Amino acid sequence: MAAQHSQGIQTLLEAEKEAAKIVQQARQYRLQRLKDARTEASREIEEYRQAKDAEFKSFEASHAGVTSNAQAAVDKETESKLQAITDAYEANKDAVVKKLLDRVLLVKPELHRNLRKVGGAESQ
Repeated sequence: MAAQHSQGIQTLLEAEKEAAKIVQQARQYRLQRLKDARTEASREIEEYRQAKDAEFKSFEASHAGVTSNAQAAVDKETESKLQAITDAYEANKDAVVKKLLDRVLLVKPELHRNLRKVGGAESQ
């Protein structure tokens, strides 16, 4: 009976070792799957990033022409407005200078309209 009991204990110990080995393998398998999943996720993220970068660059390239056309139109409009202002200045500068000189040089001494004539003695 002791031999049978000893053999039963030995079988249990072997089964326990086998179970520990299976658990260890399951842990290693799980860790490997996690590493693989992280690697796959990183690869997918990088592919997505590259796709979005390419999409952005194509969008940017397609709209760059619109921006330069708009800038050229604004520059042209600004230049025409500056030319109109310059022309108006050249056409009117002599008349404005003449009006200013007339006002400064042709002084008519007059009493101010708020000044009243004080009759008789002046009081303070």
